[in-house]
Amino acid sequence: MSYFQLRNIPADIYIIKTSPLTGFELRRVPRVFSCKHLYNRYRPNGSNPSRRSSLLSNSAIILAGGSSTRLGQDKALLLLGKKPLVKHVLDSAKNLVDETILVVSSPAQEAEYRDYVLPDTRIVVDRRDVQTPLVGVLTGFESAHGEYSLVLACDIPFVSRSVLSLLLDLSMNKNAVIPRWPNGHIEPLQAVYRTKMAEVASNDALNEGRLNMQAMVDRLQGIRYVSTLVLTQLDPELRTFFNVNTLLDLKKAESMLN
Repeated sequence: MSYFQLRNIPADIYIIKTSPLTGFELRRVPRVFSCKHLYNRYRPNGSNPSRRSSLLSNSAIILAGGSSTRLGQDKALLLLGKKPLVKHVLDSAKNLVDETILVVSSPAQEAEYRDYVLPDTRIVVDRRDVQTPLVGVLTGFESAHGEYSLVLACDIPFVSRSVLSLLLDLSMNKNAVIPRWPNGHIEPLQAVYRTKMAEVASNDALNEGRLNMQAMVDRLQGIRYVSTLVLTQLDPELRTFFNVNTLLDLKKAESMLN
């Protein structure tokens, strides 16, 4: 389905779900969340770009504890446009949530990051021996006060505020809202979770020796998947999912920034 075709879907249809027979199917949803209104409602320079649900208390959990063997240093502190990668992510989540939690792996890292974050950002040290994204998000869930938690990696400098706002709005009465590509691949590190349910699911997965995010997602019921085809209405190039894993990625990010 092309961008032009997606843009011309009838106004009361917008979520696209993968189907084993047709490759996709269109699911009717309330007109308030229609494809027709997505851009006007969540556009970056619109009248209400930092809109959030007034009925929910939301947290942001940003994972910065992992090491980068390919970069040979803490990639969250790599400079992009004279600003650390993690600061780009922190700025994108600012004012969308009620609290921000930065998960790091050691007290030394906590002290180093303190120079780059606002005083009201809580830095939490992951005390577990194993370092995986699942362990990091569990640390965040255990510390979060919000009913819902927006989970973000530290290496996505172009994360879209409009996309994040949409995911938060769609989280009401769901245990998770997760972007999904047409091939079925999901983006669990740019997603929203009901905090306590996700904490239990993460613990259960770890107790069974499963260390990946998919193990936690598999244990959740009531997940709303949002097609990346829909998100192109807000972020046409889907730069929101671009992550920096290598120096080549960093050079590409610099060219994208310019």
